Parts: sequence; structure tokens; C-alpha cells
Amino acid sequence: MASYLQIENISKSYGPKILFQNIGFNINQGDKIALVAPNGTGKTSLLRILAGKDKSDSGGKITFIKDIRISFLEQDYSFEPERTVIEQIQACAPAMGQEQKQAFDLNVSKFLTGFGIGQDSKMKELSGGEVKRVALTAMLATDADFYIMDEPTNHLDLDAIEFLEGYLGKSRLTLLMVTHDRYFLERVCNTIIEMDHGSLYTYKGDYENYLQKRQDRIENYNAETDKVRNILRRELEWMHATPCARTGKAKYRKDAFYALKERSQQVYIQRQIEMDNVPSSNVHLGNKVFHAQGVGITLSGKCLLADFSYNFCRGERVGIVGSNGIGKSTFLKLLCGELPAGAVSGSFETGESVRIGYYKQTGIEFKPTQTVLETVSDTHLLNRFLFSHDMFNNRIEKLSGGEKRRLYLLTVLMQQPNVLILDEPTNDLDIVTLNVLEEYLLEFKGTLVIVSHDRHFLDRLADHLLIFCGNGVVKDFIGGYTEYRSFMKDYNAEQKALEQNSQTKQDTRTKSTEKHGAQKLSFKEKRELEQLETDIAALESEKETLTASMNSGTMPFDRLQAASDRYKVILQELDTKEERWLELSEKK
Repeated sequence: MASYLQIENISKSYGPKILFQNIGFNINQGDKIALVAPNGTGKTSLLRILAGKDKSDSGGKITFIKDIRISFLEQDYSFEPERTVIEQIQACAPAMGQEQKQAFDLNVSKFLTGFGIGQDSKMKELSGGEVKRVALTAMLATDADFYIMDEPTNHLDLDAIEFLEGYLGKSRLTLLMVTHDRYFLERVCNTIIEMDHGSLYTYKGDYENYLQKRQDRIENYNAETDKVRNILRRELEWMHATPCARTGKAKYRKDAFYALKERSQQVYIQRQIEMDNVPSSNVHLGNKVFHAQGVGITLSGKCLLADFSYNFCRGERVGIVGSNGIGKSTFLKLLCGELPAGAVSGSFETGESVRIGYYKQTGIEFKPTQTVLETVSDTHLLNRFLFSHDMFNNRIEKLSGGEKRRLYLLTVLMQQPNVLILDEPTNDLDIVTLNVLEEYLLEFKGTLVIVSHDRHFLDRLADHLLIFCGNGVVKDFIGGYTEYRSFMKDYNAEQKALEQNSQTKQDTRTKSTEKHGAQKLSFKEKRELEQLETDIAALESEKETLTASMNSGTMPFDRLQAASDRYKVILQELDTKEERWLELSEKK
């Protein structure tokens, strides 16, 4: 395969902090690479250098194949608020000939449809997730040779993520991206490059292979350190010998001793957030958490919640999913009492013992010039949240997006809540932090309510889901996100098959009636045929009623299961009766 990109000896620092130094790697045609590293280690800086948006401190060498077309997706997408979606995309399009422009326009239409965005909408009217979908459309529609993406799934809803995942996974394109979405990484990428302690490590294969090989590397490194220490003991005896014994010894051996000493102190310690010392609430959570009865939410004339009834329980873990702009964050504001009274109808009550910790999607309000230590004075906790001592005096404005999120999360947990309400907590957090946060939340004894687009996060933490369907409708599903998607996939496939089967039978009935309608049947057969028609009509009516009930989102899980069982019986009875009907209709 052709080499698309060669990187040699590039470096980047911010003040005294070295992000990476003299690194290099190669990207070949067809590579789909995920760049993985802790927050604040320079992932975005590296992507910007490769995309020509920034420069390496040490010069170095970046060589692209001749005439390669590059498209870059940054985390923040700049746009003109008054432009329509199509105007914004066209304004950002590269210069191209008529044939290229026609292909571009077709691609734009395809991706806007796939992402569910109308081309005539004003940019200023779009949610953050919708803006991200416009940015992705503008990038993908260029049909570039090489894509560079910085957190492509951030702010996307789950349907958009799955559409993008399906496209990238099937396409024979070349890409380098930073992502912390583990399912997305697993299903799209064939190579993982890890930035770790100033070095790069390349792993071919999927995410599971990366985790195993990474662990092997760490264990081998530490084993090598043990060998070095054994050698050091012998050299130490030599160095401690009398001066006479060392007279005439080669200088290189003395130098080698100090090199061994330095290497012997290098043990790879995987830094983790030690959650056991994070404050937990000393306020006991009673049985009453949130009680909603017939609750509705209307904002700016738009119904976001209609006739919602649900009692949240102590220790419950609820995942909330749905499209961008459908009302998920607004629902969290209802739980936290942050909605104007006139926007809410029905009865909503909060238990007296509830102590809420609310992690907002846009809740970071630190002063840029404030230091880490001025923001959180507990050095013990700062250390456990990966803020080393040399970072205490760093100003907030110097922190990466993930480091700010981690600090904000710490301020929420320090409130010692017994109810945690998290709005997109995984945005900008690196994979190591995500794994440890999941472990903490699994041990959390209170009630947990999560809005998240991270499917892995939801699968590990949510007991059941509240699915926002639009127009105020909310469905309750027992199980995790993967179970829900599997259920819906099977259900939709079954519905499609039923519709096709029903249409086929209807066509057969029509043809049979036209052909044999004038033929005579015995009196008994006529009565049987009439009864079959009555029975079939009744079963069809019952089937429609069950379908509507199962789609309403108001049916409890046990009744939903019973309805599903009855649905299958109806299908069997319909098959039997319709076959007999056809037999009688065709009989001379």
C-alpha cells in the first residue's frame, strides 16, 4: 500500500511542559488509526500540526504523498450564524470543477439525510450536536484521500454516531482520529497509536488487542527494570569498593553505573484515580427520590415532555437517550429544579433527603486566571484525580479540555451527593479516566441519572433506559443500550417482514377473488368463509391495537412482554386462517 504520510522528529511544548519530543510514525493508504493518550499530552496539538494548522517546535519533517487531498475536523467548528446549512457547507467547500461540484453536492445531500439535518435550517438555530453533524458533512462530502478527525463523536446523539460509525467502518478511506468512544474505536479503526511518556507505540488490530498488548508492554518494561536492578547491585558493590580497588578501572564503567542507576528507578506505574478516598455523602437517601405524575414540559411553544409519570428509586441507575435537541438536558433541569414554574405542568416532587450533584454539559465556569489549587484546595484529592503537584499552580486557561472536565467532576463529587445527575460526563475525558470513573460509579450507592452518547458507558452503568422519542413521548426500557438496540433491530425487522407478508397476502386475496369470485361453494363452506373473514378482521384489529400499545412507551415491561407473546400467537392464527381462506376462495 502507498505511504500517505511520514512524520519524523516533530516536537511540541507549552512553556516548560513538553507534550512530545522528536516523535515519528508512518500512515499508509487504508489505515484507520485511533490516537490514544491521556488528556493534556498533546493529541490535538499533533493533529493540528499534521493538518497544517500549527508548527512543530523542532522543525522535523512531515511528508505527504504528492497531490493528496486532506480534510480536517476540529473539535470546534466555526460558522456564520445567519447562513443556512447548505450555504455554510458550500462556503467551506474547496475550489473545484463542475464535475467535482456535482459529486460534492450529491455527497452533501447523502450525509445530511444520513445525519437527519435539513439543508435550509439556519445555523444559529441548531443545537451543538446538529452543528457537529454539519461539520462532519462538510468534511466527508469533500471525498478527500485522508481524513484527520479530532473527537468526531463528541456532542453527537446515538443515531448519528451509529450512522457515522457505519460509514467509516465500511468505506475504504484513510483516517487518523482522536476518539474516546470505545465502541466507535473498536468498530472503525484497525490500528491504535498510543502516546505515552513521550513515546509512541503502535498496535495493529482492535481495542481488545490493544489493551492486552499494552499490558504486556508494561509488564515487560517493569520486568526489564528488575533485571537492571540486579545488575546495579553488582555494580554498586564495585563502586563501594576501596579506592585502590577502583584504581585504573575504565571511566566508561563508572558512567554506565550512573546510567544503570537512573534506569533502575524507572518503573511504569499506571496512574489511576483512587476513588475510595473521594468524599461520599453522609446524608442517607430515603425511599422518595423524584416522583413524577402526569408531568409535562413546554418551552418556547415546543412540547418536550407530555404526561410523564415515573417514580425514581433509591439506588436506581437510569440512562437517558434520544436525539439532539429533543429535551434530555431540559429533563435533567426538571430533576434539579432549574426550570421556570410556568414551563412545567403536572405533579413533581423531590424527596427531603435528596442531595444532588449535578454535572452539567456546559457547566465549567472557572476563572481562566485561577490556578488548579485555588479552584480545589484539597491536595489529597487533586493527586487522586491525576493532578500532580507540579500542576497545582497551573492556570485553568492552560489546562486541556479533558483536564478542565476532570477538575469540574471533582468539584461536583466533593459536594458529597446521594443523587448524581450527569449530563454528557464522558465528553473530552480520556479512556483511562473513563474506565476509572465507571468503576467509581459502579460503587456509588445513591441514585444515578445519566445522559450520555457513550454506549460503553451506558452498558456498564444503566439498569434501564428512558428513551426520548420526540413530541414529549418517553419510553421505558429495562436493560442497557446494546440490549435496546438489539431489541429495536429485531422488532423493526419483524414489522417490515409482517408488512411485506400482509401486502403479499392481500394481493393474493384480490387476485383470487377476481378469478374465483363467481364460483359456487357449499352452504357450509360459505359459512366457514364468512367466519374466517370475521376472524381475520378481528385478529388484524387486535394486532394493530397491540402494535400501538407497544410503541406508546407507556406500557410497563411485564405487560410489554405479555403483549409481545400475544402478538406472536396472533401471527400464527392469522397464518392458519388466511391459508384456509385462500383454500376456500380457490375451490371450485
